[in-house]
Order: sequence, then structure tokens, then C-alpha cells
Amino acid sequence: MKPVIRWLWLLIVSLVLVACSTVKTASATSQSSAKPAKKTIARNGAYFQNDGPADHIPVNLDLVPNAVPQDEPLIRAANLPYTAMGMSFRPDTSPAPYRVRGKASWYGKQFHGRRTTSGERYDMFAMTAAHPTLPIPSYARVTNLENGKSVVVRINDRGPFHRGRLLDLSYAAAHRLSFVGQGSASVLVERVWPAADNDVTAVARNEANGLRQDETPKYLQLGAFTTLANAEAMLKRLVDELDKGYDDKLGIVNQQGVYRVRLGPFTSDAAVRSAAETLNVENIVMAN
Repeated sequence: MKPVIRWLWLLIVSLVLVACSTVKTASATSQSSAKPAKKTIARNGAYFQNDGPADHIPVNLDLVPNAVPQDEPLIRAANLPYTAMGMSFRPDTSPAPYRVRGKASWYGKQFHGRRTTSGERYDMFAMTAAHPTLPIPSYARVTNLENGKSVVVRINDRGPFHRGRLLDLSYAAAHRLSFVGQGSASVLVERVWPAADNDVTAVARNEANGLRQDETPKYLQLGAFTTLANAEAMLKRLVDELDKGYDDKLGIVNQQGVYRVRLGPFTSDAAVRSAAETLNVENIVMAN
């Protein structure tokens, strides 16, 4: 082989070996060029992951009624001891009173439609809550200590698993308590039972609506839908058409996946029938 050709051959081989031995390393520039995870920004910071308010907020959130305590069997699988985020919990299935102050937060669209611990789908527009140890299902009155507003919610999920949080409320409950923008609030949580148990705290809200302790609230059902959008459309039409005196009695309640538009509460069947006659409702459907 001629010296010139041999020299060129050796040069090419050397360049190939150098190229093969060079490893491309990650640099600060290449790492920072990666797109960050999308965050939804709240007024006072970022919501957890992609959580936050829904893209479409129902028109009637102020009218969503409180959960009505019912006698329900406990769900065994949802009340077993468990571990989460490195912490151990033992749900209390006894009928013991519960009255605790702490911080409440809320969870929204990231979890909307997902299975809760109870097996039900989470509805961020229903009056529900998650608690680490209260029985599932059970009911609690939650009072915002900063403004005195209260709601009654149904406990159907576990959480929040954070040492600084007492319970997670649905978006609707947090909205009613006026702390959606803050993200959390100081609250008083009191367990409540059906009014038939003669529990004072459970029936205090009924007395505020003109009901005695021995009365069960009654409602006039105006429509039932499988989709929230249809129920909202009917509610909006009723708000526009009916006398303003009915506005605070109109609401939507989600009962096992059926969205019922109803009017109430009323103190008696006669009062329900009277309202039905006034509104020209032909088929009277009463609900508790």
C-alpha cells in the first residue's frame, strides 16, 4: 500500500474511533428545554397537579341543597384499617359523637367522575366530602369559622392524606362555604345523624327552614335527568320563569346518578300539593 493511501486510511480509522467513543451527555440547556408539566394557576398559587375548578361551572351552585342524613348501612370494604402516604388509619365505625376543628381543603375536576372509596363516582357538584376516619357513609356539618357559613355533607371518600388537613370537601361544598379561591379554610366538623334520631345538630338546619324536630323535609320534584347539563337547563329556565320567591327553594340533587330538579323543603304534603297547584304541575312527585 502506498504511503499516502496508508496515511489516509489511518486518519479515517482514527476519526471513526473517536466518534464512536464520544457519548452525548445531558446538559442544563437540554434539560431546561423540556416542556414543564402544565399547571392550572389559582389566585394564590398553583392547584395540585391538574386539579382545579371545572371548565363549566353550573349556574346553580348556590342552590345545591345540603346532604340529607339518612340511615344507611356501612360499607365494610370502605371502613377497614388502611395505610396511605406512609400513615396508618383505623376508621371509627361507632356512633360516637365527632366535633373537631381543623383545616379543610377541596378537590375538583382532576377527580370528577372517578371512583371514590365508597365505590360511587365523585361528583364535584354534589354535597360530599372525604375524611380519613369517619364512617363511610356518614354525614357531617362543616362550618367555616371565618365567615360562619355551614353545609351538611355526606362522607363517601377517604382523604386528605396530609397532616395539616382535616377533610377534603367537594367543589360545591367549598363554594357554599366561600373558600374556593383560598384553597383551604379553618372549619368545625360535627358528625350529624338523621332527624329521626332526635339529634339537635342534625335538625337545626330544618328548623331554620320552618320545620319542627319531628318533621321530615318534603320536596316537589320537577324533573329527573341522567345528565347534569339537562338538569341545569331546566333549573335555569325555572329561575327565569318562576316568581323570585321560589329561587331559594329550587335546587338540584344527585341521587345515585339521577339529577333531580326539586323545590323545597316544605313542612307537609299539603304544602307540596299547594305549590304544585300554583305552578300548574300535573304529575306530583314528592321526595324526601
